[in-house]
Amino acid sequence: MKTIASFTVDHDKLEKGMYVSRVDGDVVTYDIRMKKPNMGDYLTNGALHTFEHLFATYARNTPLSDQVIYIGPMGCRTGFYFLLRDSVPGGQAIELVKECFRFIAAFEGKIPGSERKECGNYLEHDLPGARAAALDMLDVLDRWTVEKLQYET
Repeated sequence: MKTIASFTVDHDKLEKGMYVSRVDGDVVTYDIRMKKPNMGDYLTNGALHTFEHLFATYARNTPLSDQVIYIGPMGCRTGFYFLLRDSVPGGQAIELVKECFRFIAAFEGKIPGSERKECGNYLEHDLPGARAAALDMLDVLDRWTVEKLQYET
C-alpha cells in the first residue's frame, strides 16, 4: 500500500506547533502538534476528550464556522487535526486556533456536550487537564507565523 503523507514526516524532528499537513481540493488539514512526539508526554484521554469538545464548540461558533470542516484528536495523543476551507488564509487560521486555545485555557463551567445523551464517553473528561494543555500550547502559538506552517525537512 501507498504510505500516507503524514507518515512521511520525521516525527523525531517534529516540534510543537501548527503545520499544514495536507491540502485536498479546497480543504486544508492543519496538524496542531501540542506534544513533541515519542517523548513519553502525551495528552491524557480525559484532557484530550474535553479539549475536543471545547475546541469544536468554540470554532463552530465563530464568524468562520462555515469554513470549519472537522476538528479531531490524533490517535497518538500528541495533538489535533483541524480542517478548514482554503478560503481561510494561514494567518487567519493561526489566529482562530489561538482564539480557541485562549477560550479553552480560561473555560469554566459545564463542558458542552458532556451529558450522557450527548456523548459516547461522558464520564471521561478532564477540564483542568484541557485548560493546562491549552495554556502550554498558547506559549508556542503566540510566536507562530505563516512561515512556520510548513514542516521542516
